[in-house]
Amino acid sequence: MSQFHHVTVTDIHHTIRDAVVLTLEPENAEAFAFTQGQYLTFKQDFDGTELRRNYSICAGLDDGKLQVGIKRVDGGAFSTFANTELKVGDTLHVMPPQGNFFTALEPDRAKNYLGFAGGSGVTPVLSILKTVLKREPLSTFTLVYANRAVNTIMFREELEDLKNQYMGRLTIIHMLESGQDIDLFTGRVDQDKCKALFKQWIDVKSIDTAFICGPEPMMLAIAESLKTHGLEADQIKFELFSESQQGQLAKQEMAKRSEGQKGTELTVIIEGAQRTFEMPKGQSVLDAALANGQDAPFACKAGVCSTCMCKVVEGEVEMISNHALEDYEVERGYVLSCQSYPLTDKLIIDYDTH
Repeated sequence: MSQFHHVTVTDIHHTIRDAVVLTLEPENAEAFAFTQGQYLTFKQDFDGTELRRNYSICAGLDDGKLQVGIKRVDGGAFSTFANTELKVGDTLHVMPPQGNFFTALEPDRAKNYLGFAGGSGVTPVLSILKTVLKREPLSTFTLVYANRAVNTIMFREELEDLKNQYMGRLTIIHMLESGQDIDLFTGRVDQDKCKALFKQWIDVKSIDTAFICGPEPMMLAIAESLKTHGLEADQIKFELFSESQQGQLAKQEMAKRSEGQKGTELTVIIEGAQRTFEMPKGQSVLDAALANGQDAPFACKAGVCSTCMCKVVEGEVEMISNHALEDYEVERGYVLSCQSYPLTDKLIIDYDTH
């Protein structure tokens, strides 16, 4: 159900001291045709515990290769493994590309794009940037890239090469916490910083689409500022891999609310097979399915991908977070099972209907 494939690591390149770019060769190349801005889900066993982690594709559509960027995170088992233990020739278990962090390409139109990236959040933006500049020859792209210091800038040389290649069409603004000569380009990217940027450097009203990928507080501040300066919500696209603070608090609240409540009879349909079991109302539908031996599909468990999407056939759920489904999908009864908690005593969900 989860559709993992064997993928061989053919090259490992350290873009900075604690980040690697992996070049991958899938056994089934057709399954790994990607759209700019998408990500891959990796599955790895660590001491008997299965971990799944999402990493963005950094290659453009015309690069002729499949690559992801992985920055090492303190305490991160997979990112540490990728940066210190993984070797060329090793095989990884990977799900085909997913994600909706992109817009349709229009080669005949002149569009203006704006990208905001923080740290490793530049990875999907780089894929979009390279593809857009190549396939939309009339379009421009401005990238605001926030990092702690110069030595933490992922893809620094590649970005400089692209700026030289697409002179006049690509603008890169580096925002560093320290070490900059200009105050405007120093410090964290917040609403005040955005206001100053939009006043002096970036004409927001000329922007067609803005892409934001980075820490949640930064993304929320940028999005709010973009709306204040004239962009509509549908012109702003996010990429978030970790669960939001609001999502974490909502899960705690659901667990508290369900104490003492009667459980739910849950029926799960996966690949035509149907199984029924009891679950507590304070548990997500996905976790209940997995706890009862069902091979339910999932990747992030944070409501930011649509891997665990299913349809509510009978009963009601409360979906506490949704960064992946469109309004029309929700109206048709689709939910993210990792964020869905039963409200009724009987619930039937179907993973096969999409």
